[in-house]
Amino acid sequence: MARNITPRKENYSQWYLDVIKAAGLADYAPVRGCMVIRPTGYAIWENIQSKLDAEFKKTGHVNAYFPVLIPASFFQKEAEHVEGFAPEIALVTRAGGEELEEPLAVRPTSETIIGHMYSKWIQSWRDLPVLINQWCNVMRWEKRPRLFLRTSEFLWQEGHTAHETEQEAREEVLRMLEVYRKVLEEELAVPVIAGEKTAGERFPGAVDTYTCEAMMSDARALQSATSHFLGQNFAKAFEIQYQSREGELAYCWTTSWGLSTRSIGALIMTHSDDDGLIIPPRIAPIKAAILPISKDESIAANDIFPKAKELSAKLDAELGGMYTKVDTDFHMRPGDRFFAHLQKGVPLRLELGEKDIAAGTVRLVRRDTGEKIDVSNDAVISTVKKTLDDIQANLFTRAKNFREENTHDASSYDELKEIVASKGGFVRAYFGGTPEDETRIREETGATPRVILPGNNTGKCIITGNDGARLTIFAKAY
Repeated sequence: MARNITPRKENYSQWYLDVIKAAGLADYAPVRGCMVIRPTGYAIWENIQSKLDAEFKKTGHVNAYFPVLIPASFFQKEAEHVEGFAPEIALVTRAGGEELEEPLAVRPTSETIIGHMYSKWIQSWRDLPVLINQWCNVMRWEKRPRLFLRTSEFLWQEGHTAHETEQEAREEVLRMLEVYRKVLEEELAVPVIAGEKTAGERFPGAVDTYTCEAMMSDARALQSATSHFLGQNFAKAFEIQYQSREGELAYCWTTSWGLSTRSIGALIMTHSDDDGLIIPPRIAPIKAAILPISKDESIAANDIFPKAKELSAKLDAELGGMYTKVDTDFHMRPGDRFFAHLQKGVPLRLELGEKDIAAGTVRLVRRDTGEKIDVSNDAVISTVKKTLDDIQANLFTRAKNFREENTHDASSYDELKEIVASKGGFVRAYFGGTPEDETRIREETGATPRVILPGNNTGKCIITGNDGARLTIFAKAY
């Protein structure tokens, strides 16, 4: 089997694409900028969906679906919104062989169509809050596509809520930010910094935007989820009004929040190595691969395979799902079989050979460290469960330590420029400048303000010199 993954240090971008190809996660579609998500990649997305959807429903949200085609005029109703998305909007101008009276936008996001529907559904304060999420695809015409990270069409969820008061809406924004942090860290083992975006990095039309920022293994930042306080901007644009408790007409306070298949890109670039993909156990479609091994193919197939199937059934029952797979590629050399599962990121490999059966043992091999563990048949179930937990914890700790090792402090703009140029990574600095200052920093360094750190830590801005600036993470980003 060819070990055709470019080393990270040689070419990080090619390494990333090679990992995706070797693991069979996705491929480019015939339409430029679009991707086909292959079964393993989609199974990871289904697991992310499952984890998130459960959290959404715990917090009272329900799922619905809205059209993929939106009247183009809707985007003119919210000036900031259309300005932000105009270069990315794809328009349908002909259908059924005829010119349309009004062009239809292929959904880049759904604030406008959902705002229109909410204006019909919400009449009284008794109708509030409205807590709706949808799982769907969106289209944003991407000029520089990269699988999972930036594609013209991608999958995501988008939550859209309407509230009676500003306080309720702001609480919702932070509640959903915490849901994202929890799933990213506890399930995907991706450490994130959850906090507010600067003015220049806000979602078009939002009053405030909050983000979960992660550091990839090349020390660049990746925005992994966002949550937006929209104030009354969209409510006023789409006449989302209700009769208040005092009998007066009032505008709702709205929010939106989303996480996409970009999270799979975060998983890949946080954990994987030069051998291929590494998937954290809690999100892995297959948590353990069981390999019957013998120099004699017939022995592997006829004698060892039944024992492997029995072990698989026991593990699945204990793990609470179909999480193990018995390898039946007996025609392949053992080394090639090992490497096939390694490249696909399977967290744990269980090797079962003639000597193992004679000794009453099973060999466990960890994907994250390569450690080999020989355990007795009596202890294999408990050891597999513990080892999967250990792998999950180790991947998170390893990624968090990497982030800390690549986070630096700058007390001046010159120092920030020097660190970005020589070291990269995350740079902490006090910043209270304008969007124009952010543009200057981006043009001169290639870095942008990624997230304002939580807390009340303030100091002198590295650009303006003014007091009261907040501690902010700067980095080059995807």
